Amino acid sequence: MKKTFLLLFIILSTTTFAQQKISTEKSIFTTIDNNAKILLEKSKAYSVSIGIVKDGKIYTKHYGELDKGKGNKANNDTYFEIASVTKVMTGYLLAKAVLESKLNLEDDIRKYLKGDYKNLEFNGKPIRIKDLISYESAIPSVLPDDRDIMRTFDDSTTFKLVKLHRDYTKTDFLRDLKTVKLDTIPGTKYNYSNPSLEITGLILENIYKKPIENLLKENLWTKLNMKHTKFALNTKEILVTGYNNNHILMPHFVSNLWGSSGVKTKSILSDLLQLLKFELEGQNKIIQETQRNIKNSNENWFGYFWDNIYISEFGKYCSKHGGAYGNQVMFSIFPEQNMGVCLIVNISGQETAGILNNTVFDIANDLLVEDKITPNIYGYKRTSDKVIFTYQHNQKSDSKIIKSISVAGSFNDWNPDNKIYQMLPKGNNTFELVLPKSQFEKGKEYKFKFVINKIRWITTPKNALNTDKTEDNNLTFRID
Repeated sequence: MKKTFLLLFIILSTTTFAQQKISTEKSIFTTIDNNAKILLEKSKAYSVSIGIVKDGKIYTKHYGELDKGKGNKANNDTYFEIASVTKVMTGYLLAKAVLESKLNLEDDIRKYLKGDYKNLEFNGKPIRIKDLISYESAIPSVLPDDRDIMRTFDDSTTFKLVKLHRDYTKTDFLRDLKTVKLDTIPGTKYNYSNPSLEITGLILENIYKKPIENLLKENLWTKLNMKHTKFALNTKEILVTGYNNNHILMPHFVSNLWGSSGVKTKSILSDLLQLLKFELEGQNKIIQETQRNIKNSNENWFGYFWDNIYISEFGKYCSKHGGAYGNQVMFSIFPEQNMGVCLIVNISGQETAGILNNTVFDIANDLLVEDKITPNIYGYKRTSDKVIFTYQHNQKSDSKIIKSISVAGSFNDWNPDNKIYQMLPKGNNTFELVLPKSQFEKGKEYKFKFVINKIRWITTPKNALNTDKTEDNNLTFRID
């Protein structure tokens, strides 16, 4: 009898687990479908590819067509230019070198360059390795100098840039690097710089005595089974083209430089998801180093060449945007939620990156917020003489790394720095701000949002009833 009961229990448990797995997968694919539809519309892309890593499982889907009217849908093996997503990989190699004591974050970068670069300092302050990784090197944003071309930006501009870069060599780069004049003390001013990444590639080659592509293969691509990530495709492999905002077919990058900035890398969604999964390995010391808040910033930081790392409503969030002339990639992780999202669209415009980032958080809200929560008035309550603002941080996230949470709204010029509107921790990941009701006019509707560390404007929960129904979806309250 006991054996029969045990067997029945095992069968029921297995069935329940299988049903839960099917339910989870259905929920994730439904989320992907819903957000892909919106992303296609907002980005005006012909093609959208979405990959999600959640709790170690990988989910992918593709939508639209690569070329209007041809019906040629992308798949997991479609080659895209991944552009600056490569910088995260370069950052991994540099972090590895730091942990191996091959170099130090405080080192003058000239220690690892061959030749005389007396110009790479300002008022006696040299560029340090840590200034490179935080985009604070004071080195120009681009080399070669493309200012004449960029003065007029139209559909022909990218073709002119390709022509400029086609004949630009490593020798030319090193020559121009010796003429660079820094305009500020390194480490004090943000300036996104592709040359800083090419210098990093050169430094790594000088340290390890190997080409940067070989270093990437040995330490990441082979290790993670990223067989289709490379600098150059063979004759049978096809790199898809993409479009600008006017749906003009765009050229591909051309570069003779090291490639550590991302101007050479091609990859497929399946490979990028292997990298995404790897970036979620929180126990890996090199990964920890690449995401570290090196300068102990109270707001956002950059780790090793990430675009942004900050504390969101879902805990730590790391993102890297890759922008080619004809497609864009958003590579993002929520480490505390064990979830990552990779989006690829075959369009490239000034607003595309923001649309992609918003889509990442729309997906996160769908998958990480309990959808059974009853709709209610969110974010505040009133007593006879007070307005009490309350924010509950995600329970899976460490609230100790939150430096501040502000209430910003129409009543304080949307200023998260206003000292009067800083919330206080109350335990159990809860924050609170109590204000006198007399501070607000009767009958007037006020709008507000919560802001973490003065950098992350928290997305309004979908179950909130008190919203202004605008694109920003602000929270609202009224004093009767």
